[in-house]
Amino acid sequence: MSSFRAQFTSFNRPARLLMVNQFAINLGFYMLMPYLADHLAHGLGLAAWTVGLVLGVRNLSQQGMFLIGGTLADRYGCKPMILAGCVLRTVAFALLGLVDSLPALIAASAATGLAGALFNPAVRAYLAADAGEERRVAAFATFNVFYQAGILVGPLVGLALLAWDFTAVCAAAAVVFGGLTVQQWRALPARAPKNRTAEPAWRAVARDWRTVAANRPFLLFAAAMTGSYVLAFQVYLALPLRARELFGDRTGLVTGAVFAVSALAALSGQLRLTAWAKRTMSGPRAIAYGLALMGVAFLPLLPRAEGPVLGVLALTACAALLAWGGALLYPFEMDTVVRLSGDRLVATYYGAYNTASGIAISLGNLAVGALFDTGVAWLPWVCLAATGLLCGAAVAWLHRSGRLRPVPREGDLTVTAA
Repeated sequence: MSSFRAQFTSFNRPARLLMVNQFAINLGFYMLMPYLADHLAHGLGLAAWTVGLVLGVRNLSQQGMFLIGGTLADRYGCKPMILAGCVLRTVAFALLGLVDSLPALIAASAATGLAGALFNPAVRAYLAADAGEERRVAAFATFNVFYQAGILVGPLVGLALLAWDFTAVCAAAAVVFGGLTVQQWRALPARAPKNRTAEPAWRAVARDWRTVAANRPFLLFAAAMTGSYVLAFQVYLALPLRARELFGDRTGLVTGAVFAVSALAALSGQLRLTAWAKRTMSGPRAIAYGLALMGVAFLPLLPRAEGPVLGVLALTACAALLAWGGALLYPFEMDTVVRLSGDRLVATYYGAYNTASGIAISLGNLAVGALFDTGVAWLPWVCLAATGLLCGAAVAWLHRSGRLRPVPREGDLTVTAA
């Protein structure tokens, strides 16, 4: 704990503020979202297809708008987008507790997703710039501790508030984001955008997007890393499905324990793993090892003859290994995106990266669901393990072939006479 506190206080005030705010962002989000489907289905009595529609709109509006959010942050500054996202989520969460008509619920859900698309790339770009090249990895490691802590505490706070009703949960989440808006408006320094030009906005945006689309190393890296997001999401999909097979109606308790193990593993291991990786290996190698570990995490689920005790142990081992693999690669992953961008259009690159990850999660979930439907018990776990190992091998190949070398920043290039 003392080492974490020392590392946290070693950053300047804006970086510390963004880290604490990320805890609050996840606290507000996860105190509400895990219980939204139940509220829609049982509290409001909506049909299953409408519940899926409301939740799907939220995911689509967030994943589909990440690139827009990142572009706006690069053009108009990160702070305005962070504030806009927090204001929008304040309103959206308040609406979710007040409305009961399908159009209003869809609008509130879409606003919730759009809010995330506005502030997520902006927060990461601001933190990357504020930490600087030398401390970027350490900053993102500390940032992830707060991120995971919010995931751990949020559902517990939401569960306690449900003792009143869902409206109380929504009101509390809205208050959290309203407080974040005021805090960041008052305390977060504004940073002038580096990439704004005098040309028309549409032309500048088109040029920026062409720049990202032409960055082949970045595209290859983003493609290789999509597997990590598919694998990490299985805490929400494959592991609950396996828990249902083993425990039937007691699935909720087991799934909650799996969530807690995942968050606690990431919290306890993040700084140690990052420090060890920085001492012993390069960033791309740490990413490759993290991906491989995330793949190996699914191997304990292969045996089929275990009873409830061994089943819980297998699920717990999978969740812990997934969390440790993600903790190992995450700071170096975020640093690599900045390096491949040449430290230019960083929010746009983060936005494009998040959009690719969101598409991969959607397609990956369809594939995992289809694998479960085959009825071949071992097939989902073998395919998930292979995904991690293959993606790790892909990152290792990109590193060995020199494709992950940092892009020279503007002004770093010099011209020499022949």
